[in-house]
Amino acid sequence: MPLLRSLGNYWRLTKPRIWGLLVFTGVIAMVVAYKVTPGSTLTLSLLVTGTLALVLGSASADVLTNYHDRDIDSMMKRTMKRAIPSGEIKPTSALGLGLTMAALSVLIPLLLINAISALFMLIGLIDNVVVYSLLLKRRSWLNIILGGISGGMPVLVGYSAVAGAVTPIALYMSALVIVWIPTHIWSLAIFSKEDYEAAKVPMLPVVFGNKVASICIAGTSALLVVFSAAIFLFTPVSIFYTVTAIALGGVVLVYSGKLALTQSSKTAWTLFKFTSPYLTIIFLVLGLTFWLAS
Repeated sequence: MPLLRSLGNYWRLTKPRIWGLLVFTGVIAMVVAYKVTPGSTLTLSLLVTGTLALVLGSASADVLTNYHDRDIDSMMKRTMKRAIPSGEIKPTSALGLGLTMAALSVLIPLLLINAISALFMLIGLIDNVVVYSLLLKRRSWLNIILGGISGGMPVLVGYSAVAGAVTPIALYMSALVIVWIPTHIWSLAIFSKEDYEAAKVPMLPVVFGNKVASICIAGTSALLVVFSAAIFLFTPVSIFYTVTAIALGGVVLVYSGKLALTQSSKTAWTLFKFTSPYLTIIFLVLGLTFWLAS
């Protein structure tokens, strides 16, 4: 049916797998804030309102970057069938939807929660849409490093929505997402190197080659694993979290090490696919650790 097809196209335009993971980190941050902040409350209304804002903000960033990247998406095999380059959705419709969702994602926390959570939402949108997509993606291999700051903002939005402030544990959780991003995205960049070359997007492997990129991924993976386990420096955690972080980290290190040795596109894809459940499980276990602590 045309209506269902249209709704499906708009749903895919928001990249639900991406915003789903980011929203999840924000919701876990809300739970952590509630458990560690004396006097805080996490009502059903706040949980729903905060989650709605996170969905709108994360999804709107994806819509707006899809709008801006519609020309290079049409050059890449991996993205040429997306809704805008394939003609299923008009660019102006995508732009209008993205801007509306972005505005609501800032106004909802500003009017219904607090100003600091709205500020973090705005910072995330600016970093992702302006810094990453408009300014850096087509100009510098640093696009992921500087544009990755936005990935940590949902944590700060969720945490500050409950706590009304940020603390070292909030900053740590946010930084964990930011540290995770290079391994995740650069692995994809190695797998899709030919696409990025065709579209003239200066991702790390395009600029420096697969060997250098693979070594960098091994370095960022090691940093990620150490960083994931180092949360005990900020707050006590359960042995279950520590074991989980070490076990998952071991898998990341194995694949990143193999990638550094072989520069295999297949290994890069496997590492890319594994890092999403990696972050999901780390945050899930972290949330459970705090929830069950008291």
